[in-house]
Amino acid sequence: MTANKELIQCITGQSDAHLVAIQNHSLHADIVNDFIALQTATASAGFDLCIASSFRDFNRQSAIWNAKFSAKRPVLSKAQQHVDINSLSDIEKCIAIMLYSALPGASRHHLGTDLDIFDKGAVSDDYELQLTPDEYQHGGPFAKLSQWLDTHLAEFGFYRPYQHDLGGVAPELWHISHISQSEQLMRHLSVEVLHNCIKESDLLGKDAILTHLPALYERFVLNVSPPAKQCY
Repeated sequence: MTANKELIQCITGQSDAHLVAIQNHSLHADIVNDFIALQTATASAGFDLCIASSFRDFNRQSAIWNAKFSAKRPVLSKAQQHVDINSLSDIEKCIAIMLYSALPGASRHHLGTDLDIFDKGAVSDDYELQLTPDEYQHGGPFAKLSQWLDTHLAEFGFYRPYQHDLGGVAPELWHISHISQSEQLMRHLSVEVLHNCIKESDLLGKDAILTHLPALYERFVLNVSPPAKQCY
């Protein structure tokens, strides 16, 4: 199936035509009702579920990528230690960055179906949100919300694509995705679509990215945790 130009622009972060505004963020129009239902249920359970990050366009994702590639923004290992990015080859830099930051054009945040969430009620108003594993694991301020999501998230049509360490993107318990809508859109993303998008960009390390794109795509884009069986 060949996706049309408008759809390709949406899934690669070059268009926001598929989005609507909600709570100072932008979500795919077709997931809003399910998200509100999830938010209402978490409120009934004693949480104040809020969006930390939702849609990011190609340019914003590129700015994050280039800042990390040029060591202007920290790159972290799975152990949350700073990586000396300048000591790495270009492809090694790409792999290190993609542990936590998606390749522009392939970020699930482009879809409008994926968002990072936290429990605002569990922290003070001046709390500086980090979106790190410690915040969502035992003893962290959002651990109780995370445990609730383990049991109930699928009931509202969402799942966590980065729930487990599969050797690609590091686990991100804060990242949720709308199952049906994200799967529908991701069917239209391919190595060819991504190649065409990136070759016209100003991404640092572009030559290394394009040379190794099939392997990067397999490891970091396709390699996600599956939705729970009860969601089908």
